[in-house]
Amino acid sequence: MFAALHAGASGFLLKDADPADLLQAVAVVARGDALLAPAVTRTLISEFVSGPPAAEPAAEPAAEPAAEPAAGREVLTAREQEIVELVARGLANDEIAQRMVISPLTAKTHVNRAMAKLHCRDRAQLVVWAYESGLVTPRRR
Repeated sequence: MFAALHAGASGFLLKDADPADLLQAVAVVARGDALLAPAVTRTLISEFVSGPPAAEPAAEPAAEPAAEPAAGREVLTAREQEIVELVARGLANDEIAQRMVISPLTAKTHVNRAMAKLHCRDRAQLVVWAYESGLVTPRRR
């Protein structure tokens, strides 16, 4: 799954997803957001915590210029770091807004600014960045 996310996947559903869920997922991804089925999110986090640190893929000759690498935490404000942590914990913009006592639009603005600063295409990449950078560590049950 990590390789697929790094390669550009914006969502994952299970094979047994309802047709309505599939249509909703297509709409979500089409508007530029990411979607992970809850079971997929659990699997993704489980794989992340149980495996060794991901090795960097071998460099291939690039036909196009490489994308700008993700920046470090220092480019984010303290508020943006808090927002990214909440995104990585699975909260939607409305839930982030409620928790931080801000408007949903302000929450969305913070998420978008963090994604721009970190060169993340969507929320899924933002979640991966949060775990790989160490901003968020998996909670042990």
